This record gives sequence, structure tokens and C-alpha cells, in this order.
Amino acid sequence: MQLPLETEALVVHKAGGEFEMTPVVIQDLRPDELLVEMRYSGDFYLQEGSFGKLLEFPAIAGHEGAGIIRVIGSGVKDKSLQVGDPVLLSFTACGNCGHCVEDRNFSRCSAFPALNLTATPRPDGSSPAKLLDGQPVRSQFFGQSSFSRFSAVRENCVVKCLYPEDMALYAPMGCGYQTGAGTILNVLKPKSDQTVAVFGAGSVGFAAIMAAASIPAKQIIAIDIVEQKLALAKELGATHTINSSKIQGDVTEAIKSVTGGQGVDFAVDTTGVAAVIEKMLDCLAFGGTAASVGAPPREANITVNAGAFFAGMKNWVTISEGDSHPPEFIPQLIDLHRRGKFPVDKISKVYPVAELNRAVSDMKDGTVIKPIIEF
Repeated sequence: MQLPLETEALVVHKAGGEFEMTPVVIQDLRPDELLVEMRYSGDFYLQEGSFGKLLEFPAIAGHEGAGIIRVIGSGVKDKSLQVGDPVLLSFTACGNCGHCVEDRNFSRCSAFPALNLTATPRPDGSSPAKLLDGQPVRSQFFGQSSFSRFSAVRENCVVKCLYPEDMALYAPMGCGYQTGAGTILNVLKPKSDQTVAVFGAGSVGFAAIMAAASIPAKQIIAIDIVEQKLALAKELGATHTINSSKIQGDVTEAIKSVTGGQGVDFAVDTTGVAAVIEKMLDCLAFGGTAASVGAPPREANITVNAGAFFAGMKNWVTISEGDSHPPEFIPQLIDLHRRGKFPVDKISKVYPVAELNRAVSDMKDGTVIKPIIEF
């Protein structure tokens, strides 16, 4: 396959704009890049929230990609990768800082925000993609920009997929699932006699619930405002559910009631909503630990009763990507799924790319937890 290559991508032309299928040209590959023909994409943030403030436009979104290698750059270090291999795409990392090399943990990469959230240009200022009129398109969002039929992908995104028949199902392993599951399995590590509360029953929250159930933790409490999601959470491992929009009184008291007045040993917030984070901190037992994986807006005002918090010997941590090293952790999650302990097939649904808007709508109203786009 020869470059430059004309293809098409879902381009957002301005902050808050719509995804528009647009002809683009993949201009070239750098030595540490691969050309991947995308088959699936599990996530598509870019239009809303803080990402619109971080990126230049036009831009190609998409991460949690999965596809087929078509060209391999001359400097790619992993010699096991071959043209034609099916691969899953996670976040990218510099590969050179102390965290990448010494810790063997890409999620702690010193350059994580720039490389992933802003789709920073290559060191020479170029972008792999351009419009037909020559205008550069910001791409390599999370190192991949998987909302393109073909994309120049950074090597550190790539994890070989050993089960190509389930490529669609495993595409979200690259971010959302490993974020939720990694928070439980890599960081909090609850024991079978401990309790966990998960705020927000989206894909990240469900991954945390299923991971806690795989241990299994003594009590797993799912908190959300959509009854349909809570019913599914109960089916997939939650021992208790709380609809915070319907209970009388405070959600913190409801959680403490479930735990015999003690509060929970561990709590995870996946919403990034300041008011929810405050409740998460309040529901902790003595010596408990709270983890934030949904970053609140910078202007959020989170109020903590510092005296009570520290007197209770409570801990609060923020976690990126489940503190995961994707080449090692994604295969672990896939193994859990294949042993029936991480049933992601129960929360996902594949939509053709032409039905992107329906996929977004179904996710927002709780019809499906994890929509996956198929090219």
C-alpha cells in the first residue's frame, strides 16, 4: 500500500462541531508509526467538554481503535508485528521517560497529556493527515485518531489482538475498560472481605464493577440515576444499587446504611462531577480510599471537610488509564473475559459508522453502555 493515501474520516471542523465524513489524505509515516486500516472504534470524545479547548481544528477524533496493520514504519521496534496483523489500539506514550522505561508503565508517561489529549503534532510540527485542499488536520488523538478509515498510528498504541474474531468486542479494552478495571485491580486491590462503591454506570464504571466482582469483593455498590443501567449492574456483579435521583435523603447515608453504618473501604468516581466526588469522599469508611478517574472541569469547586477527612485517615487518588501498561494489562483483561469473569459482551453493541448519531443517543439514554463504531 502506497502513501500518500486518500481515504475518509469523521472530521470535526470546529470546537463543538458535528462529526462530518470528509475526504482526507494520509500523507506519510514516520519510522515509529504504522498505517492501520480501522475496523472498529470504541470511543469518540472530541466535540464536547474540555477537549474542545485543548485541540486545534479541524481534527479527527476517535480512540479505542481496532484494525489491521497495512504498513509498518522502518523504525518500529516490535519485530513481532507483521503486515496483516489484527491489533487493538490504546493510548500512546513517549517510551523514553523514566516512567515508561523504568516503571514499565505507559499510563504514567511524563508526556501523557500532550501526546493523547491534545493530539500534539510530530516533533517537526507536521500532521499525518490533511484535507484535499492541503489544510492540515490535527490527528493522532490518543496516538491513533481511529475515526478514520486509515490512520497513521504511533507504535506505543499497538497491542496485538490474538482473537481477531472478537476484535470489535475488545476494541474498548484500549481505554475505558482498562481504566475502570485497572483502578480496581492495579490500584485499589480490594480483598474479598472489603466493600466498593462505584459512582457512574457508564463503560468505565461497569468495568470497575465487573473487575470488583471478579475478586469478588464483599459488597459492590453501583450508584447512578438511570434505572436500566442499575438493573444491568446488578446482573453483572453489583451486590447493591442506588438510584441517587430517587432516594429520600442523602446518597452518603444510603451507602452507609448498606454497609452497616461503616461506609465503604473503596470508592470510585467515573463521572467527573464535583458534587458526586464530594459524596464519594463522604461515603468512605475509616482508612478508606477514593479514586477519581473522571477528571472534573478545572473550574469545579470541590468542597472537602479537611478535618473530618484527615481525622478519618482517608485517602483520595486520581488515576490515569487504570495505572495500566497496555501490552501487559489488556491481555489480562481479555483472559478474564474468556474465562467468564469480565462479561463485556453484555454491555456493548456494534453500530455501522452511518449510525453514529444513534449510537451516541443510545449511550446517553442508557439503551447501551458501550457503543462500538464499525467502519
